[in-house]
Formats: sequence, structure tokens, C-alpha cells
Amino acid sequence: MPVYAVLVLGAAQIAVANAAVAKDAGASPSKISGSTALALAGVIAPLSPTLSGAEKKAVAMLFAANADIPYKKPVVVTADKIVCRTGNVDITLRNCEVTFGKKARTVNGPTANEIFATEALAGIPPDGAAGSNFESLSKLSCTIDPNAIRQKDGSGADCTFQPGN
Repeated sequence: MPVYAVLVLGAAQIAVANAAVAKDAGASPSKISGSTALALAGVIAPLSPTLSGAEKKAVAMLFAANADIPYKKPVVVTADKIVCRTGNVDITLRNCEVTFGKKARTVNGPTANEIFATEALAGIPPDGAAGSNFESLSKLSCTIDPNAIRQKDGSGADCTFQPGN
């Protein structure tokens, strides 16, 4: 068996094991930090109706590799629920519904793909159903501290969330 096939099979087994652990643990809260946390906050912040323009710009600048920004206060990026779906039969299908309180926002195409891929990077276990792949999380809360990030020691970005719905 070629090496890449073994790697793909291994990754699939890990994903299945992670999903089983999450279900067995009652989907206990997960924590991520560092670059993955900044990435997750970076793809959700532009959609948030609660962040100010200055806060969105600060997160965008940090996510775009600019650690020396004028904004100094910590930014908290939250979302009540994120559900992303891609198609493995209709391969053009990719969308995410991001819920902030009573407001839900649906994004498609590249924006949805960025969120889906970043959820995978953050360890969100996938779930499949009849031609679709799903990733979901709830109770997202990311704290982005520009002053800590400016130190370039890996700190300054932390997220907690509940895997699944």
C-alpha cells in the first residue's frame, strides 16, 4: 500500500476516534490556543454583528500577519453556533450557518470553505450524511490579545467551544 494511502487511512481513523471520544465525553468543551485560535477568530470576526469596526480590523490585521497594530485592547470573538456543510456528491456545495444570538448568517463558497477548513484544523470532528460532510460547534469564545501577540511568543489567542451541536 502506498505511503500516502496509509496516511489518509490513518487520518480518517483519527477523525473517527476523535468523534467517538467527543460523543463519549458528552462533547466536553474544547480549548485551542496560538495560531489555530487566531485563525478561528480570524474567519468568524468579519461576520460578527457584535464586534465594532475597529475590533474587526484589529483581528483582520493580526490574522494577516501584522502583529504591530494600533489597537491595544483584547477582542472577544463569539458565536453561539457554527454549522458547516460540504458536498461529496454535489462537489460545488459548501456553506456555513453562523449564529450570533438570534441572528443567523449563511455564507457560501470560499468564505464557507475557510470556516470549514479552520474548524477541521481546530479539531472539530466531522460527521457525514447522504452526500454531505458536516462540522459544527457551539459556544465559541475566542480572546485575542494584541499586546500578547505583539510579543511573538505564541501567546495571545485562546478559544473555547463545544464540539458538535
